[in-house]
Amino acid sequence: MSIDLAGLGLQSPFVLAAGTAGYADEILDVVKPSVLGAVTSKSITAQPREGHPTWRLVPARGAMLNAIGLANTGIERFAEHVVPTHTLGAHGVALFASVAGDTIEGYVDVAAQLDGLEPVDAVELNVSCPNVHGGADFGVDPPALADLVGHVRAALPTKRLIVKLPPVATGLIGIDQLARAAIEGRGKPDGPNGRPGADVLCLCNTMPAMAIDVKTRRTRISNGTGGLSGPAVHAIVVKIIHNVYTGIARQEGVPIIGLGGVTTWEDAAEFILAGASAVGMGTATMADPTSPARVHRGLVRWARQMGAIKLSELIGQVQ
Repeated sequence: MSIDLAGLGLQSPFVLAAGTAGYADEILDVVKPSVLGAVTSKSITAQPREGHPTWRLVPARGAMLNAIGLANTGIERFAEHVVPTHTLGAHGVALFASVAGDTIEGYVDVAAQLDGLEPVDAVELNVSCPNVHGGADFGVDPPALADLVGHVRAALPTKRLIVKLPPVATGLIGIDQLARAAIEGRGKPDGPNGRPGADVLCLCNTMPAMAIDVKTRRTRISNGTGGLSGPAVHAIVVKIIHNVYTGIARQEGVPIIGLGGVTTWEDAAEFILAGASAVGMGTATMADPTSPARVHRGLVRWARQMGAIKLSELIGQVQ
């Protein structure tokens, strides 16, 4: 079940999604480390953020709606107090640090500080958070995204760069255009793999959504709107992964982390067959923190039934 993710050797294809496992290793209290390849920290910004008031996470039919508002300690405290104390590396689990912001300068500031932190194995750019102003703008504008990625790539010479894209785009902008902008950046190779942009794509972030309490006539979440995740979005993400994999990622050799509604091994297997190299989990851990172990066991059995020696043999093998 070990995989190669843009040169990073992971002991498992399962990656815990940003914002669902705290800052680093809290999840290890309930999940055996051996079933995890990496844990993504909650998104870190240049300055601390309080986030939105409650309620900021509510259940929906077949899904979860959240508008946390990127609550976090800020990069200074994260670098000084969180990263040095995490224990993921001792268990063979990689640490991916998520970065958010509303300006290029904000993203670059955080990324540059993360580049100097040895325990951080990769940096994930959150350009698609649907419940805060600013940062999501990059995720719907290919030229702006390419510019952002180019600047961050230059500030991140030693770390793998993951770009997390939205599940939907606006107007005539498609996910394939966003993926190409993320991969190509500004065209100047700067990273450890000699790539001008993303080493890895994460598909996808939550989907903009809204829920209303019909008795009070108020929105159920304080921010009004938020991001929808969970089984309800899974089939949408399967198609997005397949489109991006066949359209550009396979040709460019850029691996994909499939993220969206994985609660069973069948969900994970679908992502692999559609073109994902790794499988993200998030909402499922909110309902059952031990779910990654169960899904991992099922995926192992499936890979054996398919006659695969390595899981990578099944990537993109949908007929």
